[in-house]
Parts: sequence; C-alpha cells; structure tokens
Amino acid sequence: MAFFLSLVVVFNALIFLIFLPFVLLLYFLQEKQTIFKQELLGMKKIIGILSLVLILVTGVSANQEMILEGTYQGENLYVQNPFASSGVGFCVTNVLINGQQSIDEINSSAFEIDFSSYQLTKGAPVKVKIEYKDDCTPRVLNPDVLKPSSTFVIAQMNITADGLFTFSTTNESGQLPFVIEQKRWNKWIKVATVDGKGSADKNDYSIQLKPHSGKNIYRIKQVDYTRKPRYSQEKKLIRSSVEEVFIANENLLRIEGVVNFADKSGNEVATLYEVYNTTGVIVRKGFGAKVNLSDLKKGDYFVMYDNKMGQIKKI
Repeated sequence: MAFFLSLVVVFNALIFLIFLPFVLLLYFLQEKQTIFKQELLGMKKIIGILSLVLILVTGVSANQEMILEGTYQGENLYVQNPFASSGVGFCVTNVLINGQQSIDEINSSAFEIDFSSYQLTKGAPVKVKIEYKDDCTPRVLNPDVLKPSSTFVIAQMNITADGLFTFSTTNESGQLPFVIEQKRWNKWIKVATVDGKGSADKNDYSIQLKPHSGKNIYRIKQVDYTRKPRYSQEKKLIRSSVEEVFIANENLLRIEGVVNFADKSGNEVATLYEVYNTTGVIVRKGFGAKVNLSDLKKGDYFVMYDNKMGQIKKI
C-alpha cells in the first residue's frame, strides 16, 4: 500500500513537472497580452492627444492668404475680421507689410492697418499680406487706397518747332501713363503715351511728336482708377516747321482708289489722317502719304489731314 502511494506521488510530480512549463508559458503569454493591450491603449491615448493638438493648431494657424499690392497714397487700410467658423478666435492670424510684421492689433472684429510706422513716402510700393484661417474670409473695406491717383503737377512744358515735346512733373503718387493729346479738326485726339515714373519728386519726360503745319495745341491727360481724367494746361506751338499739306489728286470728285498727299511743290509728304463716310463712321486712319480707298463703296467721304478737312467723291 505504501508502495502504491509512493507511485501516485511520483506520478503526480511527473505530471506537474511536465505541465509546469506550459502553465508558465500561458501565464507569460497572458501577461504579455495584458502589457501589449496596455501599451496599445497608451499609444491610442497618445495618438488621441496628438490629434487634438493638431486640431487645435490647425484651428489657430493660417491656411489662406490675401495679397494686396499698390502704392502708398497717405491712407490706411481697414479690415473686417469675422470670427472663425470653428468658434476659436478671429479669422486673421497675421499681417505683413512689405515683408515686415505688422504691429497693429488684429484680434478684433475690425482693425486698421496703419502705414505710418513704416516710413513710406507717397507713391512708394506697398505689398500687404493678410494670413487667415481656412474656414473664414476677412474683407478689406477700402482696397482702392492702394491704387495710384492722378495728382501730378506740371512744373514745365515745352515743344520745339519740329515737335520735340518735353515736360516735367512733381507730386506724382503712382505709376500712371500720361496721354499726350493734340487739338486737330476741332477735337482732341491722342497722339502719344508716356509711362509715368510715379515719384513725388521732379520727373522729366521727352517724346518726339508729329505736329501739323501752322499753329499746334497740346495738352497732357492722365486717368486713375476713378476714371476721372486730370488735364494739364494747354501748350501752344505758334508755328511748326512742317509745311502745309494738300490733297494732290487732280479731281477730288473723281477719286478712283488712292488719295495722295503732297506739299505745295507737289512733293509727296506724310501726314496724320482720318477718313469718314457721310454717316460719321471712321473708315480709315493713320499716318502716311497715301490712303487706299479702293475697297470702299463709291460715294462721298470726308478726309481729315494736316490741320484741314476736305471732301472727296469715290467713283
């Protein structure tokens, strides 16, 4: 009996020794699984926190920008600044003036961009960058204040007998073109364009014009964003060096195709011209010694040339 009990004890011990590694392995695996779950939970928490931070950062960072470029005209910009759709803060996050950080207070429903801190002279180039969140849009209330205005003052204006036109200006506040107009045929016509320099200091300009014979009258015109023209005083050339021009065709009432221009000696000469039909529609214009009318219908036409007007009949 004792021997039998000893065998049972030994057998149980063997069973225990055999299954002990498996039990320990299962326990180890269970512990590992628990640790892995805890680590996974921790990672999820970290990812969740990072996502929240990313959302918050995205909510306050600028994803859009608005660029305004022009010239300083002595006035400031005003910006309407709504709340972001997320409900976190105002729309605008940053403002740069010519690459410099703005010192204006932008955390309000409306703010002013004050240019006085940047030592800008009138007519100086300005670039404004407004950065804002992507779920809203600010509004600049007066963007036209950066557009150049016509403020020029003529300091000097002259023209030589052969048509060299020179003038000087001051008080320009932006690069706008100057249009040179000449009074011909009882109206003002554009004869040249000169690009403005835009400086408030003295600016000198020179251009060669084509005067007509006799007395010539010129003026300067400039138009800004308001579309209202600004004119200089008139400049008169009492007598140009250009000879009087005539229509050289023998019979003005029997023009077959080409109108010829010549001086009093019969020499071919170029002139500025315009040709109108009887309803007042312009059918030809240009500068030259001939006008080809061969493709026009027969009938009466009015020819403006030199400082004159003539009537012809095309057959």
